[in-house]
Amino acid sequence: MGRSGRVTLSDVAESAGVSRATVSFVLNDDPRQTISPATRQRVMEAARELGYVPHGIARALREGSSRIVVLHVDRGMEGNFSRSYVRGLDEELAEHDHVLLVRYGRAVPETTQKILDAIVPRAVLRLGEVYMQDHGPIQADWEDSGFAANAALQIGYLAERGHTRVAMAVPDHEFPLTEARLGFAQEAARRLDLAPLRRFVVPRPRDAGAAAVEEFLAAHPEVTAVAAFDDDIALRTLTALRDLGRSVPEDMAVMGFDETEYGSLSTPALSTVHIDAEVLGRLAARAALGIDRSGLAPVPGRIVVRASA
Repeated sequence: MGRSGRVTLSDVAESAGVSRATVSFVLNDDPRQTISPATRQRVMEAARELGYVPHGIARALREGSSRIVVLHVDRGMEGNFSRSYVRGLDEELAEHDHVLLVRYGRAVPETTQKILDAIVPRAVLRLGEVYMQDHGPIQADWEDSGFAANAALQIGYLAERGHTRVAMAVPDHEFPLTEARLGFAQEAARRLDLAPLRRFVVPRPRDAGAAAVEEFLAAHPEVTAVAAFDDDIALRTLTALRDLGRSVPEDMAVMGFDETEYGSLSTPALSTVHIDAEVLGRLAARAALGIDRSGLAPVPGRIVVRASA
């Protein structure tokens, strides 16, 4: 056994009574080498009995990349979309003998390069990247199950309930998807002949959120509904309205997005949009591996009707 305690190619070669090169040819299934069935079987049995595990870096050098796919998840993507997407991506990669490494935080070139240098990943993905690059609201496929269609669900639900003056509550921190989400929502409002959405920020902490909502409503008394960037922003808005003595939905309807469990626990319970992105994760995995993506269809989002809107 090697000095590190890990079973090496040399250990397998000694056990099988063959050269180290022969073991390498067999375990790598090198098509350029002709190995007799008996020798191949002897090597495989020795490797199995010894518990030989290929060295990841060495395999990466041979294959040109490791069997690792890296996913960057930016701050602020903690809803069901990201959880279901990661689940689908992870399971699909595992089915094809690959491993998912998830990194939370801002994706910057320097960090990405360090990852590339350290583990030579098969691919580096970024959650929601397609909506941040050349995927504007006009060109988006409004019939698919992406952010465009789901944004239309949120705005459409409020329009169906008679709201023609809608505000969009957004995060108080820099977030890559904010502009894309706002663009999709504005386009949905335009298609429904609604007034352009009024945008405002609901910050932390609680008193700052209440002050921001009070100031906004004083400046825009015509607004009757708030479409929030996500459930977190919607819950901040609900709390602010309650602190201001406003009734929901009587004085102001509030609609969340990308359902979290906390929305059902609020008073009133939060109406929202549920998004299941597991199939999108599986499609991303197949795209990264160069595998046929036919037979997989994204699941449409759906409205979760509760008391807030």
